[in-house]
Amino acid sequence: MANEETLRIEPATAALIIQDLQNDVIAEGGAFAASGAPKHAASQNVVANVARLAREARALGVPVIHVHYIVEPGAKGLKLNAPLFKGVKEANAVVRGTWGAAPVAGLEPQAGDFVVEKMRMNGFYDTKLESLLKGFGTRTVIITGAWTNMSIEHTARHAADAGFEVIVASDGSSTVNDEWHRAGLNYALTNIGRTPTCAEIAAALRG
Repeated sequence: MANEETLRIEPATAALIIQDLQNDVIAEGGAFAASGAPKHAASQNVVANVARLAREARALGVPVIHVHYIVEPGAKGLKLNAPLFKGVKEANAVVRGTWGAAPVAGLEPQAGDFVVEKMRMNGFYDTKLESLLKGFGTRTVIITGAWTNMSIEHTARHAADAGFEVIVASDGSSTVNDEWHRAGLNYALTNIGRTPTCAEIAAALRG
């Protein structure tokens, strides 16, 4: 879909994904704070933008799905086959029941929302996400979260391959700096989907 086309989203067949917006991932004091992720998330105003979009989605009956990266203490069962996974274990990050694994303030799951747990970058891999979306009759997935050039890209690519129309919120996603963010949006996601702002997505949902 060309980005210049008018954005139209049918609420009845859309779903909003809020991925990895957890304390260890984007909050000051989190396990990956030294990466620059909290600063970039703040510069993008990610939490407020996604919170507003989620409120709009709920009001229109659009399913809101929180995808959280959760590992057990000691990262037991986490396959350490890539630097990212090794980094999760070394940082003792996103451990079940800890502050770091919890959603950032303002993006806690609300009544009627859904929560999906994952242990890979891709929100679909070995999770119930696709089953939920099929159950909802979803055709368009709206993806928000962190990090743009890693988990968001992995999830968006899978969604496209699975037959969903993909929208990645340009100011509802963040990574560690603007360069990586632009690389994700402007290069990696080229021909995968569209990258409007949260406000543009909300307007398209309202029709």
